[in-house]
Amino acid sequence: VISNWNFGMTPWIIAMLVAATLVMVIQANRWKGLSVQGPDIPFKTYYAYTALGYFFNNLLPTGFGGDAVKSIAFGKEFHQTSQSVSAVLLARIQGLLAMFLCFFVALPFALNKAEIPLVYTVTMTVALLACMVFILLCLFSDKFPVPRFVTDKLTFIPKLQASLSIYRKYKKQLILSSLDSLWIQLLTLFIAFSYFKAVGVDIDISILVVFTSITTVVSMLPISLNGIGVREGIQVALFTGILGIPASVVLAAGLLGYIPLLFQAAQGAIVLIARKK
Repeated sequence: VISNWNFGMTPWIIAMLVAATLVMVIQANRWKGLSVQGPDIPFKTYYAYTALGYFFNNLLPTGFGGDAVKSIAFGKEFHQTSQSVSAVLLARIQGLLAMFLCFFVALPFALNKAEIPLVYTVTMTVALLACMVFILLCLFSDKFPVPRFVTDKLTFIPKLQASLSIYRKYKKQLILSSLDSLWIQLLTLFIAFSYFKAVGVDIDISILVVFTSITTVVSMLPISLNGIGVREGIQVALFTGILGIPASVVLAAGLLGYIPLLFQAAQGAIVLIARKK
C-alpha cells in the first residue's frame, strides 16, 4: 500500500478535502431547508451539528449512528427533537435515492464495459425499492394508526408521525433538498474518482459510479464501525475481482478515502469539545 503513495498525489488529496467541505456545507443547507418549523437557527449551527454527526459516524456501526446522535442532540438543544429527527431521516433517504439514480443511469454503460454479476444489480434494485417504500411510509405515516399500548410507552411516535407527514405540504423544500442530495452524490463520486487518480488509476466513470454505489450499500450493513473493513473488502472484490486492478492499488486508493472522512470527523471533535453538553 505504501509503495502506491507519493507526494505527487497531494493535489488530488486537496481536491478531496475541498469536495468533503462542500459536501458538509450542502448537507447543512439541506438540513436547514427541511427544518420547516420552529425558530430560525443560524446556518453555522447546522454545519456544526453536521460535523458532530461525522465524528460519531466513525464510532458507531452502519454509518447512520452519527445521524441519530446529531439529530437528537440538535433537537434537545432547540426543543424540536421530532422535527430534527424527521429532517435528518428524510435527508438520509433522499441521499440514498440520489445514489440509486446515479447507479441505474450508469449501469447500462458499465455493463457494456465489464461483466458485473447479476447479484449486485438485484441487491441494488431491492435496496432501491425498500428506500422508496420507506420514504412513502414516512410521508404518509399519519395514515397508519399505531396501537395505543405502543404510543403509551413510546410517546415520541405520534410526534414523529406528525413531523414526517407535514412535509407533504412542503413540496418545494422536498424538491430543493432532493437537488442538494444529488449534488452531494456527485461530490462523493468525485472524491472516489480523486483517490483512484491519486494512485494513478484511470477508471471508466460509469463503472466507478456503479461500483462506488454498491460499496456504499454493502458498507451500511451493521458489521463494523462505519463500514471499516467491509468497505475495503467489497472494493477489492469489485475493482480487483472484476477489473483486475491489483488489490494493493485498490486498497491504497480506498484508504486515501479516509483522509476526507477524518477531516470531517476532526471538525466534529472540535464541536464536541466546544459543546460539552
